[in-house]
Parts: sequence; structure tokens; C-alpha cells
Amino acid sequence: MSLETKARICRYAIIAAVIAAWEIVPQLGLVPRLFLPSLSSTLAMLMAHSGDFAVQMLVTLQEVGMALVFACGFGILFGLWVGSTLTVRKALLPVVSALFAVPLVVLYPLFTAWFGIGSASKVVFASVYGLLPTVLGTAAGAQTIDRQLTQAARSMGATRLQQILWVTLPASVPTVLASFRLGGALVIVGVVVAEMMMSSAGIGFLLSKYRTQLNSSGVFAAIILILALAIGFDLAVQAIERRWAGGVRNKAARRPADAP
Repeated sequence: MSLETKARICRYAIIAAVIAAWEIVPQLGLVPRLFLPSLSSTLAMLMAHSGDFAVQMLVTLQEVGMALVFACGFGILFGLWVGSTLTVRKALLPVVSALFAVPLVVLYPLFTAWFGIGSASKVVFASVYGLLPTVLGTAAGAQTIDRQLTQAARSMGATRLQQILWVTLPASVPTVLASFRLGGALVIVGVVVAEMMMSSAGIGFLLSKYRTQLNSSGVFAAIILILALAIGFDLAVQAIERRWAGGVRNKAARRPADAP
């Protein structure tokens, strides 16, 4: 049995043990159901109010999608520019690093004052929350590429934007994807936290509502959906990484056959 197979079996065993404990421990009364409802009651709550959960989950997905476009899309391009330009890197990277150290959650009341309590404030807050680590990670990856690649592109008349898109970005894909994974995860966290703090819609709002009602099954049902969203995003990024790695391996395997 290979090491990978053993690791997979161990992982599945841990998941099965957690699921079993989640059902058995509350049923035996070892933990009060107010603190930990059984898995069956949580799933029953999820099914009984599936329509409400679906509507609120759709709101959260829309906000996460819009924030991802800005935080990860703009963050990756900005990070590539900062990391590949020495003057800009020295001027802006310390500023971005300092801002990343600031607990942005305490600034959320300002976002609500500027953009209201609707989706706009949550999208902007989550975008900023995921933007900074995306920029830092991408800039770090852009600094590691071979400078001869950009020099060759410059000598052939490539513009600065063309150098970033066609040279720096392909050479930094592993780091870019890692930054995208981190930034996207923080975007999800930012949206849910913003919905919990001040909102009238979204899965975070639903979680906060059930918490105030002491409805533990509703709280854990909302947590399950949030975990599903985070895991789904992570699996999607892993699929992109595998596809890119497979394409690189295929090109490397064909190269000797194509050589004259």
C-alpha cells in the first residue's frame, strides 16, 4: 500500500470519526444540545428550511463572486506589477505589508458608513480583506522569475502590460495560484463576517439570526453551508493547479519529439 493511499484512508477515517462523534455525543447527553446539536437534527433543520437557506446562500455567493473579481483579479495583476518593478516594489510593498498587519475587522463600521449596510459594503470590505495577501503573495512570486525572460521580451518590443501578462504571469503561476487560494479564502471569511456584523441578508446574517434565537441546529446548518462553500472553492483551485501542472508535464514530454 502506497503512502498516498494510507494518507487517504487515514483522512477518511478521521472524517468518519468526526461525523460519528457529532451524532453520538449529543444523543448520549455528553454535551448539551444547546452547545452541540446532533448531526441528524442539524440536517433536518437544513432540509426543513432549505428554501430560506438557498436564498441566503445565493446572496452570499453573489457577494463572494464580486469580491473575488476585485480582490484576486486586480490583486494578482497589481502584485505582478509591484513584484516585477523594482522602484514600485520598494515604494509600495512596505505600505501593503503594513496595511496587512492592521485588523481590518475594526474598520468595518467605516465601510458601512461609506457604502451602507447593503451588499456594497460587504463586497468592498471582503475585497480589501482578500486583496492584501493576494498582492503580497503574487509580488513575492514575481520577484523569483528569471530576469532574462523579461529582458528578452523587452528587447523584442513588448510593452509593460505585455511583459506582465505573457512573461511574468506564466512564470509565476504556482505562486499566483497559492495567492489566489489564500485571497479567495479570506474573501469568503470577509463576506460572512460582514454579514454577521451588520446585514439583512446572506448566510452570515442567517447564522447570526439563529444565534440570537438560541437555535443551535440553525447555527450549525449555516456553518455546514459556509464550510461547503470554502471547501468547494479550495477544490476548484486544486483542480486548476492539477490542470496546469498536467499541461506543463505534457509540453515537457512532447518537447524532445518535436526537436529537430
